Amino acid sequence: MPRAGPAPFLYPSGGGRRLSPSRSSLPRRLGNPSSGDFVQLPVPVIQQLFHWDCGLACSRMVLRYLGQLDDAEFERALQELRLTRSIWTIDLAYLMRRFGVRHRFCTQTLGVDKGYKNQPFYRKHFDAEETRVNQLFAQAKTCKVLVEKCRVSMQDIQAHLAQGHVAIVLVNSGVLHCDLCSSPPKYCCFAPSGPRRLCRSPEYQGHFVVLRGYSRAAGCVFYNNPAYADRMCSASVSNFEEARTSYGTDEDILFVYGDS
Repeated sequence: MPRAGPAPFLYPSGGGRRLSPSRSSLPRRLGNPSSGDFVQLPVPVIQQLFHWDCGLACSRMVLRYLGQLDDAEFERALQELRLTRSIWTIDLAYLMRRFGVRHRFCTQTLGVDKGYKNQPFYRKHFDAEETRVNQLFAQAKTCKVLVEKCRVSMQDIQAHLAQGHVAIVLVNSGVLHCDLCSSPPKYCCFAPSGPRRLCRSPEYQGHFVVLRGYSRAAGCVFYNNPAYADRMCSASVSNFEEARTSYGTDEDILFVYGDS
């Protein structure tokens, strides 16, 4: 069960966070409700504030979409769960549970994969985090955090989105490519050692995004990337599948339901 971040990023002045209209003022789904061929959920865009908090920014987006985001309560939850600058997918599952949000965390590895110990992305925090993360998995059932070892198909994901639900997905940002962005980011917001000119890297670079829709006709998915403050992104299904199933992700996906 891998982690995402750190993700160094150059932020604009004024806090670097933008909120879209609240969920209550927008429809749950756009498109033909009977066909399920096109879904684009009104999930607000919230930019990460630091180089390490893409997962927390995604959690804020999801809670805002569900109408459950209170900034003060969110900060209290982070303190209670003792979340630091190393955020793993299991941490986000516990965070959803803390807010009483129904969820389902699917992964290929129930715990920390020791094979990642020598991977550049994981090496710095691996020894310090292994015990903590494995303990979270061991206590998940008792804490009513739903975790399953299973493989998820794109059909499963689309069926989830078609019901108005969203998902937080761990991807390899070095693979994921947005077709709506006119050009690649000037600086790489995912490089572990600081902003770089070249964002494409052969090494795994973990990053969380919020999946918010799809178009069967266009063969694409829609998602919010917390590295940005002003856009929804889109990637081909094949590219998104490659990014979320890359070695290092364990195919982590946190399904979140709106009927908590």
